[in-house]
Amino acid sequence: MKNTVLSLFLLLAQFTIAQSPVKPASTGFDIFSPGISHGKTDTITYPSKTVGNERKALIYIPPGFDKGKKYPVLYLLHGIGGDEFAWTKNGNAGIILDNLYAQDKLEPMIVVMPNGRAMKNDRAEGNIFSPERVEAFATFEKDLINDLIPFVEKNYPVKKDRDHRAIAGLSMGGGQSLNFGLGNLDKFAWVGGFSSAPNTKKPTELVPEPKKLKNELNLLWLSCGDKDNLLQISRNVHDHLNQSDVPHIFYVDHGYHDFNVWKNSLYMFSQLLFKPVNEAHFDDISNVGRPAETNVRSAEYPKIHPDGTATFQIKAPDAEKIQLDLGQKYDMNKTEEGIWQVTTDSLVEGFHYYSLIIDGVAVADPASETFYGMGRMASGIEVPFSGDDYYTIKHVPHGDIRIKRYYSEITNSWRQFYIYTPPGYDDSEQEYPVLYLLHGGGEDQRGWATQGKTDLILDNLIAEKKAKPMIIVMMDGNIPAPTFGEAMLSIFEKELTEAVIPFVESNYRTKSGAENRALAGLSMGGIQTLYAGIYNTEIFSSLGIFSSGWIIGPHNDIANAQYKFMGENRDKINSNLDHLWISMGGKEDIAWKNCQVMMSKFDELNIDYTYTEYPGGHTWPVWRNNLYNFAQILFK
Repeated sequence: MKNTVLSLFLLLAQFTIAQSPVKPASTGFDIFSPGISHGKTDTITYPSKTVGNERKALIYIPPGFDKGKKYPVLYLLHGIGGDEFAWTKNGNAGIILDNLYAQDKLEPMIVVMPNGRAMKNDRAEGNIFSPERVEAFATFEKDLINDLIPFVEKNYPVKKDRDHRAIAGLSMGGGQSLNFGLGNLDKFAWVGGFSSAPNTKKPTELVPEPKKLKNELNLLWLSCGDKDNLLQISRNVHDHLNQSDVPHIFYVDHGYHDFNVWKNSLYMFSQLLFKPVNEAHFDDISNVGRPAETNVRSAEYPKIHPDGTATFQIKAPDAEKIQLDLGQKYDMNKTEEGIWQVTTDSLVEGFHYYSLIIDGVAVADPASETFYGMGRMASGIEVPFSGDDYYTIKHVPHGDIRIKRYYSEITNSWRQFYIYTPPGYDDSEQEYPVLYLLHGGGEDQRGWATQGKTDLILDNLIAEKKAKPMIIVMMDGNIPAPTFGEAMLSIFEKELTEAVIPFVESNYRTKSGAENRALAGLSMGGIQTLYAGIYNTEIFSSLGIFSSGWIIGPHNDIANAQYKFMGENRDKINSNLDHLWISMGGKEDIAWKNCQVMMSKFDELNIDYTYTEYPGGHTWPVWRNNLYNFAQILFK
């Protein structure tokens, strides 16, 4: 019995250790909360013998501050383009800390936010990268140690030993924090580098005595965005620390070199300060991951980890078996509380449909947004990767996606399309060229707007002047015909040319003429583009075929008829089309073989075309990239 109890205790202990004590920030963590106690942020002025004048810093005093108590201190540093106001103006530091105090997640501490540019004119102006200004960040070490810390400890009720002193910073300040913190272990026992910049010393210089660092440092934190160009700097330090067997946390966030990452770093790092340290949690914190951006509001799962794996979870106490269907099926494990969970293998980039199979029934995950795909509503998960910035929301002018109903005399029904209008559409009388963009089988007009992120791709391209401002019409390619074949394609051609295009050109400011119209589609939409586009090159000047090609076998008669037409009209087609642009998702694309056969026929017929590949198979990451590249060549 004693051994059974001990075994149970050990199992429970292991389960507890596996739970990260610190999680990434949830929505609203950096928003002012009116119904809680708030700290106070003031400007302080201190004499600097190092610089030779008086310098300024901000100081945050926690809620419930008591002059009769003594507090630990966190010195929080800014980046190369900032100053002492950076963490309050852009980082919402006081708000983040106030909210954490309200949740009882912080040890009361004073936070000092200095200007890390130790020179007489320490403003972030002029050439901030000039040698003397960069050198001033190194000089700040003396200013911090000899001037600022003594001033704070003389004028505020703070604890003066190293165990109650922490230093952390972002970018240039992250490099300073690592350099100064690890170089002054007699002064700091808690060190954090957020997206540390190239001013960071080489790992061997930072850690010349690993054993000493291991024995004396309470916490060493490294974090950086997964799409930050400076990630390798933190990774090099992390690798050296691993080789030297120095415990530390290395948290790779989802994001760039910006305050979205740094605010979350402060949120997580600050919760660990001035408390008992359990190194057993370090790996759990490093790998805690972040909720997928496709989750419904405030849902913690699905969660994506730094190694590319993802954890899915659902509470279903009465279910007997649950699987995750993500292309590959994963059996989910059930806890005594009725929570089912599984962690996947490393996932490839971009968007993936998925379902939960609960006792044999495929359903959407209630924690995820749903998307119309696979012929039904399904869940989707967005897996970030280092090259996805072309569809990231940025501070650029944004266009709109609008939903428009129209009555079709072709199908005798009310139908709907989504339409992207570029930035400034409503503020001018400008006319625009139009790209008609088609979805694949099992999807509809929503596909390119939601799964495809069409608006973000075009917003960013237009802002960078890589694409002409254009209207994009995302129509419903599902035609009421019994089966996919000649009848369906013929009706679609009429729907496009006799219903949709006239309606668009009557209701929106569009440029006329084939030179101002393009047609593109993926998979089924690619076949529709071939059919409607090749036969109508007097209407369209560019055609885009994404992950498609005439299907071998079932529709040879349709393909052969088109090849015959192309052979008889080769000169007209080559002359009319500025671009016949074909792209595939590599050999793993299910349409790859069909496409190769089709292109060999084009070669026999001397049809001009451009072919490109983007690895990823028959998936949305490929088609987003196709749109990104195709849009850049249109209407020029």
